[in-house]
Amino acid sequence: MPRSARVNQEMRERSRERILAAALEVFAARGYEAASISEITARADVSRGLVAYYFATKEQLAAELLDRWLDGITGILTIEGTPDERLAGIIDGALMAAATTLPIQRLAITLMMQPSTHDVFARVEADKNVRLAQVEDAIRSIFAARGAADPAVEEMLLRATLEGVTVKLAIYRQTFPLEAVRRRLYVTYDLPQPVAPLPVPSPPVDRLRAR
Repeated sequence: MPRSARVNQEMRERSRERILAAALEVFAARGYEAASISEITARADVSRGLVAYYFATKEQLAAELLDRWLDGITGILTIEGTPDERLAGIIDGALMAAATTLPIQRLAITLMMQPSTHDVFARVEADKNVRLAQVEDAIRSIFAARGAADPAVEEMLLRATLEGVTVKLAIYRQTFPLEAVRRRLYVTYDLPQPVAPLPVPSPPVDRLRAR
């Protein structure tokens, strides 16, 4: 009995997702430059032709993963509440994303910073310009509501701080005191201290060392 169009579509989507998951694993293990389509094909356990059907180049795979990463950032637009509650939600959301999605965070950091791949990141970022501007404006509106003299600078500083935390966590995952840093950020922005810790591992404050 022939498969229905819906079943065929679901199968295609599952194959595509499997390829993307495999690409992220290979990029995380080997780095973008060293990773090959052959390795991704083997990890996904699909034919090379199927990979080529969805993604003609390795750059397209990376671009799709980055696209999803940027979509995750725009999730802050759904945070509701007072300006303080929204700011706390942004801080917690960014820290949770850093702690629970390290492979894609590492990929984004790598593509941003390496001269040979920066253009890949820039192209994906440009495609998301409207949504990213909405995120920036949302953060700026929060700081404006809190009485900041220059909401644009505050937005840039917050994002730079959270991105710096992500970089350090990616390098020093086992020794980075995420909860202590979170609570220090709350103090910095004069927010009420959180009632409960984030539901992710967080070692005590000591020294950042790779293990």
